[in-house]
Amino acid sequence: MNDAGLQPAAISSIAGTTPKGGGLAALQLQPTLASADDRIALDMAQAVRTAGGVAILASAGGALLPELKRVGSTHHQLPLDGRNPFTIRSNAAKLVRLVQEEEVGLIHARGVSAVWPAYLAARRTGIGLVVGVDSLAPRSHALANFYNGVVARADRIVAVSDYLADRLRRRYGLDDRRLRVVGRGIDLMRFDPARVTSERVIQLAQQWRLPDGLPVVMMPVRFARGSGVATLLAALAAIGSREFHVLLVSIGDGEEGFEGELEAEIARHGLGGRVQIEKECRDMPAAYRLADVVVHAASEPAAFLPAIAEAQAMGRPVVALAHGAAVEQFARSPMGWLAEPGDPAALAAAIGKALSLTLEDRERLSGEAVMRAHARYDKGRMCAATLAVYRELLEVQRWRATPALTVA
Repeated sequence: MNDAGLQPAAISSIAGTTPKGGGLAALQLQPTLASADDRIALDMAQAVRTAGGVAILASAGGALLPELKRVGSTHHQLPLDGRNPFTIRSNAAKLVRLVQEEEVGLIHARGVSAVWPAYLAARRTGIGLVVGVDSLAPRSHALANFYNGVVARADRIVAVSDYLADRLRRRYGLDDRRLRVVGRGIDLMRFDPARVTSERVIQLAQQWRLPDGLPVVMMPVRFARGSGVATLLAALAAIGSREFHVLLVSIGDGEEGFEGELEAEIARHGLGGRVQIEKECRDMPAAYRLADVVVHAASEPAAFLPAIAEAQAMGRPVVALAHGAAVEQFARSPMGWLAEPGDPAALAAAIGKALSLTLEDRERLSGEAVMRAHARYDKGRMCAATLAVYRELLEVQRWRATPALTVA
């Protein structure tokens, strides 16, 4: 096994596919390199390099850029995070030159603002286009639908979950000739309970001044409407006399004015003093270790829930609403409970079950949950599956480019 967790077949399959003889030159387009979600571009750059290829990435830049350079990928600064038609056309022209100069074999784009110039450049140069999709915008007016629909024009569309793949099939009429499902991986070395020392957990508990002896109900959340905080508060108010401490941990930029609404909602449910808001956390693995149960209760179904994956990898009990990809992520989970959306009483019951686990049950089930998380969320498997999509598309292109045989 190599550094990226790729099987030898996946490694050899993309080497030597360009005239340079230096391995496949794969160009990734990522709107920004600013958040944890953008790390997938770094993972794939590493995988391409490990597989003997040339990794090239274009983006508007961001805090992760120094890490990309350590991976060994070249970077081209392009404003891929905007929707201006003139910028899109300018980006496409620059990409055409880049494809020609670097002898790029295929483009892999994520985010609609990056997919448009990728699509135009791929069409002009004749190379293959892979589009990664991790969400689907709601239907809107005709122009917005046309703009968002560019994802369906790619040679291969890679959905992050079966739930999202089904939505893509229904909306765009896609079939399995072009649609693939590759589950998202997470950093299983970072989210490994064996690597999180007791000292880290104690330090975070002291920093947050958590009360001693109370079970902790934690929700990693973006403080915004629709985040599920109101649903969680309603459920906790229905639990009754059970003792608990609620920890709301910010994992993204919030909406202006929402914190005031949140405080009013806490007071309305009589949960004052039992709910703690933390606007920043620099050690999420330790935060998960502090939690007796992790809850996700967003009102809208999601295509993938990183917080659920991370909590499962840390062996924590998890409760979520039974919609979207949560149903997939909870499949056969020994430490997961699903509640019907729109039913605070059902959510309260699920949280109560999680809090009622004995210490022996927690220890017994935790190990199994961690093993299942490693089987589902391994980044090496994600990268290998994506490289398999690359290989498949390159083979199709080679076949199409081969002159037809004639019989005398």
